[in-house]
Amino acid sequence: MKKPMVEKMTPDVLENLKSGKVRSDDLFGDSKELIIIHDNQEYRMRITGNGKLILTK
Repeated sequence: MKKPMVEKMTPDVLENLKSGKVRSDDLFGDSKELIIIHDNQEYRMRITGNGKLILTK
């Protein structure tokens, strides 16, 4: 799994993060999958072939 390009986040992207909004392409970068840690549990978020988001434990 490729890591998203977090180091290339622009000031606009960082400002959106502070307000609770983020574009999925800013979050995923070139990847189709992320691991989100919530309450010490890992969740996988991925972009399907149809462009939908799926979150699984």
